[in-house]
Amino acid sequence: MLKPTEKIWHNGKFIAWDDAQIHVLAHVTSYGSSVFEGIRCYETRSGPAIFRAREHVRRLLDSAKIYRMDTDWTADALTLAMQELVRINQMRSCYIRPIVLRGYGDVGVLPLGVPVDVYMACWEWGKYLGEQALSQGVDVCVSSWTRIAPNTLPALAKAGANYMNSQLIRMEAHINGYAEGIALDDAGYVSEGSGENIFVIRDGILHTPPLGASVLPGVTRGTVIQLAQSLGLPVTESLVPREMLYIADEVFFTGTAAEITPIRSVDRITVGNGARGPITEKLQKAFFGVVNGEAEDRFGWLTPVAEREQPVAV
Repeated sequence: MLKPTEKIWHNGKFIAWDDAQIHVLAHVTSYGSSVFEGIRCYETRSGPAIFRAREHVRRLLDSAKIYRMDTDWTADALTLAMQELVRINQMRSCYIRPIVLRGYGDVGVLPLGVPVDVYMACWEWGKYLGEQALSQGVDVCVSSWTRIAPNTLPALAKAGANYMNSQLIRMEAHINGYAEGIALDDAGYVSEGSGENIFVIRDGILHTPPLGASVLPGVTRGTVIQLAQSLGLPVTESLVPREMLYIADEVFFTGTAAEITPIRSVDRITVGNGARGPITEKLQKAFFGVVNGEAEDRFGWLTPVAEREQPVAV
């Protein structure tokens, strides 16, 4: 359950958590007309810092552009708003959810002219797939639900409507006793989890599905690619056949919520030796070293949260 914080940001103003409400006939409730982001703020030795804030904001604005959801907020203004949101709620670490949605105005399918609202909330959130998942790994299945096909819903947009597909994948996996499901694309190749990108390691090479396989361009996915390359680990973005999941040496999920979570079995077939593999562990160590402030932020991924209030403007 969500643990409420004090304030939520709405169109440039901070309002009480309980006042952040929309009408039942807002466009978004009928048609899923929203785009959003999931961002982590980590506690570091120097104070709270938002991980890859600019990349997340850019993707949010890209998603809004794809869906013709016009907003006057700039990337810089939204980044400042996130920093102030964390500061005003006195959070040391948290999960941040910016959301752009079509509000109340018309209930027809044509959304042009419906007002567009921007909200940002933050709250405490632990490990998405369980506290032991990062070290012990999780058991997953290949879902019977196919990932959204190209030219149906745009996979490059992180849109609320896309996550109806994700809910089907996650519910099916849960009911059948798995932590998560992996969806294939419409051609039968590995796509992604319900809310995570995926990496498959075979003979020391990291394979991850390309954007053309109906995957979201994950910020953590990009982070892992960059980290791997900096560590001298070969990475390829290429189509991944389903059966490669079964014969892989290591498999892991990436995502803001999942971070870097190893997969220990797929369809009850053990991956590698059934435990977190050495390459996954190496990448985890490098990742958490940066986000926890224990290693140099050489890529400039952290946006510190100022101790005092900053002006937030359009």
